[in-house]
Amino acid sequence: MAQARAVIFDLDGTLIDSIELIVRSYEHAVLEHGLPSPGRSEWLRWLGTPLKHQFSLLVGECADQEARVEALIRTYRAWNLAHHDELVKPYRGVTEAVARLAADGRTMGIVTSKMRASAQRGMQHVGLDPQWFQCVVGLEDTTRHKPDPAPLLLALEQLGVAPEHAIYVGDSPHDAACAQAAGATAIAVRWGPFQHEHFAHLAPVQWLEDPAELHAL
Repeated sequence: MAQARAVIFDLDGTLIDSIELIVRSYEHAVLEHGLPSPGRSEWLRWLGTPLKHQFSLLVGECADQEARVEALIRTYRAWNLAHHDELVKPYRGVTEAVARLAADGRTMGIVTSKMRASAQRGMQHVGLDPQWFQCVVGLEDTTRHKPDPAPLLLALEQLGVAPEHAIYVGDSPHDAACAQAAGATAIAVRWGPFQHEHFAHLAPVQWLEDPAELHAL
């Protein structure tokens, strides 16, 4: 940890509290297309992965799978966009903690499974200054996505930092698996929707109980 030269963050569930928006957008899309809504445990298992992956699992193998998935994504994004500012809010103390790291001159980035424009809107809404982050890697930037290490490795390449000198902070086991596969240190936040048991299949992960602990990293 003493060798860390960069701190990279997931976005949803980590830096911004967008979970209610995500859940309700998902449920709206599912209902609009006449599909059964999965239970919370199943939904949590998919959270943090790209929408295409989530809806493909829900639709299942069929002749028109691709068209149905794209229709679900359009419905999801339309509802999400319309209700974004109403439902997205900051986590207590997170923006302030990141601002302190920025003031210290820390190298920081964001790796998210959402489109970059949506990520930047969420950041702006909660007061996260884009200038604090030297890179933002979004869905459109790689062909492989978390838990695959590809997006994190791209961010590290852009930052010019080796994986062993980086920390990836996220809320989901997909984030931790991505970090571990890339060779970076995985940090899980306690204020997201996931619990310790969701990480049981992974190598040990360090937990942050409070945003104020970010500075100690």
